[in-house]
Amino acid sequence: MKKLFLIGIFLFSLTITAQKQCDYSVNVKDSLGTYKETKSAIVHEYIFGNTSKYVFFALALTDEIPSLNVLLLQKSKDFLKVNCFDKNSRIYLQLENNKVITLIASEQENCGTPVKDELGYNNRILSGTFYFIKGTIDDLKTSPVSSMRIKFTTELQDYIIKKQLVSEMDQKTYFPNSYFIDFLPCVID
Repeated sequence: MKKLFLIGIFLFSLTITAQKQCDYSVNVKDSLGTYKETKSAIVHEYIFGNTSKYVFFALALTDEIPSLNVLLLQKSKDFLKVNCFDKNSRIYLQLENNKVITLIASEQENCGTPVKDELGYNNRILSGTFYFIKGTIDDLKTSPVSSMRIKFTTELQDYIIKKQLVSEMDQKTYFPNSYFIDFLPCVID
């Protein structure tokens, strides 16, 4: 009986440590509706020479409609190519179970904001909101992501999604391939 109790305590502690903490950048419920958004997480980082590219995800729930907010940050001493999101933009997520999940862009067109910093770097910040197709969230809750394709207005870009990423930007450890498994429960019950 004592062994069963100890095994039960061990399994319970594993369950608690396996769950990710839900940190929100916004969590509002008022007379206009509800909106909550998780804090951003880096899911891709590329650094080569004087050029760096970062992809951030944040999940949001607006009046019971889940969405994925995507932010792309580019930095370089050289010219930065402009990519845009429009109503035809898509994000394709290849899961480890071989399913491909498609997310559809909002109607808002965006080509990013150029910013020159004090160190002489050209920066471009591009953000977009993407919506889940009905019936795809359950797959994202159970299978890790292995790769991602973003369809911009004029081109496609592919990204390999790592299991673990220690960011050079903020020195934090991220787990990009299990992002949806870890954080979808924060916005969807």
